[in-house]
Amino acid sequence: MHTALAWRNIWRNPRRTAVILAAIIIGVWAMIFLGSLMRGMAGGMVKNAIDTLTGHIQIHQKGYRSDPAIEYTMTDPEPVLSDLDAILPPGSDWAGRVRVHAMANNARHSAGVAFVGIDPETEPLVSFIGPETLIEGRYLQKDDSNAILVGKALLEKFETHLGYKLVLMAQDADREVASRAFRITGVFDAEMAAAEKGFVFVNRSAAQKMLKMGRGLSEIAIVLPDREKVPATAEILKQKLPDHYEVHTWQELLSAIAGYLEIFDGFMLLWYLIIFIAMGFGIVNTILMAVFERMREFGVLKALGMRPWWIVRGVLTESCLLLLLGMAAGNLLSLGSIFLLSHAGGIDLSAFAAGIEYSGVSRIVLPVLNRQDLVTANLVVFFLGLLISLYPAIKAARFTPVQAMTHI
Repeated sequence: MHTALAWRNIWRNPRRTAVILAAIIIGVWAMIFLGSLMRGMAGGMVKNAIDTLTGHIQIHQKGYRSDPAIEYTMTDPEPVLSDLDAILPPGSDWAGRVRVHAMANNARHSAGVAFVGIDPETEPLVSFIGPETLIEGRYLQKDDSNAILVGKALLEKFETHLGYKLVLMAQDADREVASRAFRITGVFDAEMAAAEKGFVFVNRSAAQKMLKMGRGLSEIAIVLPDREKVPATAEILKQKLPDHYEVHTWQELLSAIAGYLEIFDGFMLLWYLIIFIAMGFGIVNTILMAVFERMREFGVLKALGMRPWWIVRGVLTESCLLLLLGMAAGNLLSLGSIFLLSHAGGIDLSAFAAGIEYSGVSRIVLPVLNRQDLVTANLVVFFLGLLISLYPAIKAARFTPVQAMTHI
């Protein structure tokens, strides 16, 4: 009976009911849809950082992280490489690199870069660099001894072109300055302009020969099939590898991003509360107006013997039905918006690339729907909506028959 009466009461004034429903729908949509965009931006930051030569786990010679110099090269990495397949979870990928600071020069310009020697076959499995990222030229091949890949931004900065030479200078294993000219055979396009300016790639064997490293490596980057397995896998590697190696997870390598993700859930809850506060004022105001319009009705019901609790329950039932209707429509609108935006290719922020690259945000933002966010948003709206509806419900229960009779 209470539900049937509540359903009829909320449609007494269709315009007012439509206003409440619109407020709830917009609030739920803002929580879920805009929250999914925030999740997408955060996920893009992590993905960009991991793809930019970080990976999920890195192995180094002890001391390399505090001083990434050639002195801390892994001189004999073969035993480690041979054990990785047995230690890592199925589906994992890894690649060994040579990575040192170098000076790049041509006839007009010079700049500091990260000089990276890669295995052309395994590197695309663990980082952004690969044949699909090239916009000009060709990718590295196993027998390339003087080929180099540079970023589009570095190419423009140096005012050079495909096929021209670039001279690299770096300290070798004998602590002498090694210099070599490489020919630009490919130009890559990265998500971050800083990566295009900061990295140059050559064949790993060419880098080892230039720097007199033999078969030495600067680092081993590992990508796991499931990011949740990173802590456990890192612990196993620390136990199985010799003491002169260090194992670092991406959270340790990217401490700023890891810290941001730790407080991100708090940001999301704060976002929900801000949206609900704006929505809650509309709900309370509209329900309170409806209660005062029905003051004579509540007074008559009390005169007939209806208990105050029954009046409270009736008003809360009306609020519950309004919240459920608004939440259902808001969820459908949110899911539809996420679906359409995902199939449209996301939001293109390329026009703001110069500003957003410092925060690590992707140029293309795709919404990411998290089940926990969906449940949390609906619970916040439902329970807090009922909570703020208590005030008009209690107000209605306190009307006396005398007050009702004198109310015009």
